[in-house]
Amino acid sequence: LPENDPWSTPFAQALLHHLDLFPGATVLDVASGVGIPAFYIAEQVGPKGRIFSVDINPRSILRAKTIQGPDLPWLEFMLGDLRELPQSLTTFDRITGNLSFMFFRPNRFKVLQQLVSLLKPKGQIVLTFPSLGTFDSLFRKVDQEMENRGLVQERKALAEYIEERPSAKQARKWLQELSLEKITVTEWPL
Repeated sequence: LPENDPWSTPFAQALLHHLDLFPGATVLDVASGVGIPAFYIAEQVGPKGRIFSVDINPRSILRAKTIQGPDLPWLEFMLGDLRELPQSLTTFDRITGNLSFMFFRPNRFKVLQQLVSLLKPKGQIVLTFPSLGTFDSLFRKVDQEMENRGLVQERKALAEYIEERPSAKQARKWLQELSLEKITVTEWPL
């Protein structure tokens, strides 16, 4: 994992701490960005595995593919909206999303429900996100910088995002409603 990434890497470390990988696993990585931690996951599952990394941003997908080059051919980066996943997707041993849950707006429960429907029996889903009440000091700094730069619309969008983030308690409730077993909801200080 990149050592110089103070945002994605700590969340990826938390994700990988909980993720139970094995050689040959099939993995769906949602809101994959430029591949943190998809590249690491691909190395762990090996050439008998298959990783599908989906992101809505074409620049992120292009950058990830450029970084990948001819390496790890069992890792595929795809352009797509995780709120409207293609019907052609099969089921997966693992579903991951580093900093993904925050992008499931406006109906996070519905997207989570779709993802859970793609899990194989005994599958595992591990998602990271800055939950309600976390990173408040960071968000205040970002808001102040946006105010200094006169970014009115961006400040409004940030305020809306901060207000509607789910708490760890809400995430647990949703997972229980989806009848998942062995639910672990962890808030790590980052």
